[in-house]
Amino acid sequence: MKKSETLVIQSDPNNVTLVDEWAERIAKEMRFTPDERFDIAISVTEAVNNAIVHGNGGDHSKRVSIEFIKKEDELIVSVRDEGNGFNHRLVYDPTTPENLMKPSGRGLLIIRTLMDEVRFQSLQEGMEIILVKRKQRK
Repeated sequence: MKKSETLVIQSDPNNVTLVDEWAERIAKEMRFTPDERFDIAISVTEAVNNAIVHGNGGDHSKRVSIEFIKKEDELIVSVRDEGNGFNHRLVYDPTTPENLMKPSGRGLLIIRTLMDEVRFQSLQEGMEIILVKRKQRK
């Protein structure tokens, strides 16, 4: 099994399905449980969708790079866009009463809930979100 795999896509929401398939395949190959595979797939697709829509502004000329780093007991996924970046601490809380009915804004909450670790890094060109999922101990 390769230690890492990288997928680079054009900033088009139609490409999220391909990313979902990659995440599912890799998580299955690594023998994550069905629940863990679901968490990984949902989180990766949310991160990629955010990179396409918010990071790259839907600009089809920009790319999103997804790297899957496979370790014995964990999967690390890096999602990088080519946008202007953002301060994740300033993203509004979708659970507060004034934000409950907003049609968007739940992606980061979902990712933080489903993954074991989430980190953000501003790049010279773009933003990177790093997602970590550890295998459950039996």
